Amino acid sequence: MPQQLAIILLVDVANALEMKTLEGNAYLFDNMKLHGSEGQGTGELVTAIHGSYWRDGSQATEQVLNWLPYSLGSIPPTVPRGYEAERARQTDREALSELEAMVHKPANQGGDAAAQLSHLQQTLGTRVRSTRRTRGPATQKILDVTGNVISYDGAAAHTYPPPVITDIYGEAVDKKIMYPAEYGSPDMVTDGWYWSATVDSTRPGTYAYTMAVQLHRLLLQGGDWTWEPVDLTCESKLRIVSEPKRNAFTKSGLGLLPIPPA
Repeated sequence: MPQQLAIILLVDVANALEMKTLEGNAYLFDNMKLHGSEGQGTGELVTAIHGSYWRDGSQATEQVLNWLPYSLGSIPPTVPRGYEAERARQTDREALSELEAMVHKPANQGGDAAAQLSHLQQTLGTRVRSTRRTRGPATQKILDVTGNVISYDGAAAHTYPPPVITDIYGEAVDKKIMYPAEYGSPDMVTDGWYWSATVDSTRPGTYAYTMAVQLHRLLLQGGDWTWEPVDLTCESKLRIVSEPKRNAFTKSGLGLLPIPPA
């Protein structure tokens, strides 16, 4: 089993949508900082990939990369994707309970019906209609960054769906340095889909690649709020060196971790 490196793509979605570019609005990280990666936390990440041999001389396997896109200022990525649907169902139940209480309230205790209906509308929130043109979230309600359903008026702050990587291409792919593909997974945090690639570590050099990234903005169409897809691109690089791979714990090749006896 080869070592697997993670590359996190963190996007300031609100600014990226406003500026219509990921330049200056994307921040990349990987877990090879101590092995030579440069530009951590910027849009200029160069991921270091060591060669095809372990330090003890034994042959290593190819390098595996995994990309994880996240949205800055949104619901934490550790929250399962089913959270939005559960919040929508919960507010529906709460609204039905409020409506039932209104219906069964004695006529002389009706109170301000307009205020009650306004509160009921706030409880229900605003539902977003899904479209076939987007790989974004299915029909759901609009949430704020704390995870509460809100009644959206077009100006209130709201959480954005995570960015979606739709393709990886460019020099590193054209020269057959890496072979990216999208894979399915039962992981509920990543919604079951992620991009991964195997890298030929026998060909030292610096190779650029481009990620096609789909963001989503709220758009009012025909009286319904929808998630409108916006396609942008983000570039990054791999730097393959002939230095042998090293286990970060043992500083050598594969083997048991240096855990002291109990």
